[in-house]
Amino acid sequence: MESMRWRLCLAVVALLCTPLLSTGYLHERKNYIVHLEPRDDAADSVEEWHRSFLPQETNLESSSSTDGDDGPHIVYSYSDVFTGFAARLTDEEADTVRDMPGCLRLYPEEFLPLATTRSPGFLGLHLGNEAFWSMSGFGHGVVIGILDTGILPSHPSFGDDGIQPPPKGWKGTCEFKAIAGGGCNNKIIGARAFGSAAVNSSAPPVDDAGHGTHTASTAAGNFVENANVRGNADGTASGMAPHAHLAIYKVCTRSRCSIMDIIAGLDAAVKDGVDVLSFSIGASSGTQFNYDPIAIAGFKAMERGIVVSCAAGNAGPDPGTVGNGAPWMLTVAAGTMDRAIRTTVRLGDGQVFDGESLFQPGNNSAANPLPLVFPGADGSDTSRDCSVLRGAEVAGKVVLCESRGLNNRVEAGQTVAAYGGVGMIVMNRAAEGYTTFADAHVLPASHVSFDAGNKIAAYINSTSSPTASIAFKGTVIGSSPSPAVTFFSSRGPSKASPGILKPDITGPGMNILAAWAPSESHTEFSDGVGLSFFVESGTSMSTPHLSGIAALLKSLHPDWSPAAIKSAIMTTSDAVDRTGVPIKDEQYRHATFYAMGAGYVNPALAFDPGLVYDLHADDYIPYLCGLGIGDDGVKEIAHRPIPCSDVKTITEAELNYPSLVVNLLAQPITVNRTVTNVGKPNSVYTAVVDMPKEVAVIVQPPMLRFTEVKEKQSFTVTMRWAGQPNVAGAEGNLKWVSDEHIVRSPIVIPAKAE
Repeated sequence: MESMRWRLCLAVVALLCTPLLSTGYLHERKNYIVHLEPRDDAADSVEEWHRSFLPQETNLESSSSTDGDDGPHIVYSYSDVFTGFAARLTDEEADTVRDMPGCLRLYPEEFLPLATTRSPGFLGLHLGNEAFWSMSGFGHGVVIGILDTGILPSHPSFGDDGIQPPPKGWKGTCEFKAIAGGGCNNKIIGARAFGSAAVNSSAPPVDDAGHGTHTASTAAGNFVENANVRGNADGTASGMAPHAHLAIYKVCTRSRCSIMDIIAGLDAAVKDGVDVLSFSIGASSGTQFNYDPIAIAGFKAMERGIVVSCAAGNAGPDPGTVGNGAPWMLTVAAGTMDRAIRTTVRLGDGQVFDGESLFQPGNNSAANPLPLVFPGADGSDTSRDCSVLRGAEVAGKVVLCESRGLNNRVEAGQTVAAYGGVGMIVMNRAAEGYTTFADAHVLPASHVSFDAGNKIAAYINSTSSPTASIAFKGTVIGSSPSPAVTFFSSRGPSKASPGILKPDITGPGMNILAAWAPSESHTEFSDGVGLSFFVESGTSMSTPHLSGIAALLKSLHPDWSPAAIKSAIMTTSDAVDRTGVPIKDEQYRHATFYAMGAGYVNPALAFDPGLVYDLHADDYIPYLCGLGIGDDGVKEIAHRPIPCSDVKTITEAELNYPSLVVNLLAQPITVNRTVTNVGKPNSVYTAVVDMPKEVAVIVQPPMLRFTEVKEKQSFTVTMRWAGQPNVAGAEGNLKWVSDEHIVRSPIVIPAKAE
């Protein structure tokens, strides 16, 4: 009986409490992006039209606010890249808005992660009257919009020596507030902050993380002599387009970027009049384009003639991880250069292994042989995980630690030092291969490859008294192989559109030196001394390289479309390294096109590509209809009604893209392409196909003759298996070769799913 009474009591409590809890939950306001139908008339202002979608009992000026609740209200009204607005709504209010005529979709707020002295020279950008860099005016007159964590305007990289005033028609604004030693000038011509990125700083557009300053200077930093980090990577620093203008849109805090703020930044950048957008922010790898606000906004930017350069992401080396994969955006992978900040590990048995470290102390406590151990060498743990160290086993010793992802290597050294260790060797995991980082360690350290780490571990197990020393060699130019694709660079195929090759291109993204904004929350070395330059790695670093290169091309060819600029970059890229052999991946295997895109960027060739594969906004409509996303899906992307029944749809392979992905089965497949002559008026090109012998390829016509600049000619490519289909797929190239140009397009036949 007592048990029954307790059960009845609990049931009553549950009945009473559930509505209260549910009501509280429903009345908690959250951020949403509201996607609307394009409107036919513009009788009301954009803001008034957006407010009309808020629940009727309240609006922006009048709300039912209680207990500090300011009611449903609009956070951003988007006008240029997205049809809709961002608002704070309860779940009930969101349902009301969702059901209103004219509302297409609501997106809950999502947070995305943030994804140089040597790289200009490595990419062939040299000073001189006949050099492409000089001919382009170093990006003169072009505006690059940077969506990131802000900028440190007082940094010498953002001085405006040699830079002309902003272009006519520039509409940007500057929100710097009494910044000592810096602000807007002819280099930084606009700076704004959005949302939480503005709330969390006393001077909104100022960088308090370092990331935005680094990416901005990589894209368009001015020339700064004697740039280095503690004497390493010394030289003259500059961005790819050192005389281009910068417009800064702070949409990220130190740790994350709100999708609402990102769209607001994109909207402002397009309205302001940027020419290139640089976006070093991660994105989902599988989101359908009409469900992806960034892809939707990017389409509108492309339609306005803006090149949108985006990070592929840092989720490699697993396949299908590439983000920002819409074909109207330039998707950038990360590769290495030929510079190493060298360390050398010498074992007691004489074996020597090269590694890297940014921390190269003059007073090296690990210069002489010391006892060498790894966690678990006594049998208690075999993971080599330095987060589980015990003090007695490492004091006075060099410790072998295994890498635990992208960002924990310095933390491992802090743990080793805390327990009395005097040196550290960081070894890669198997998937990380030969990619090594130059980190700002807190003790003598060397980051070595997986292969080297395994040999060091085997040596430890082979003797009762293993020893090691670490020597510091400083900056070394000419390391090989270079370039190579890094392990972390996200791989294709794109899940949203696997028939379009992504990433598009690889640029320098490994151990890149660029301007830095020191902060109390980000101390680079253990002595706490702030630095003007710093070394970082990621597709965040490769992306602004391509943004700056796009600016150079835009300066030289202001009439080129974003697709023409992308085509020039892709078809002139390098598929071989500096020794003439195919570019390798992090395992030192032949890098696939799904790892590197068309190849490693070669800007000195991109300014004169000969032919381009051009596309404009309307050319994407048959492709979008062919994706099967329906009229509504196409309308969401194109910002206008599109009846796909009136459109001759095409497959992904038939989009006039600079690369070809063909799902080849038993029957032959033919695809069409059109090229535009941007070289000399009288030019002849011959088709040269480089494919494995089991794939037969016929190009018709096999020769293209041009008599005029901007003349277009079309051709077909027919492919079939010469024998049994190869389930592993195949890769190769189609080249159009003239006396002066080689226009190379990758061909990918994907592997068949088992």
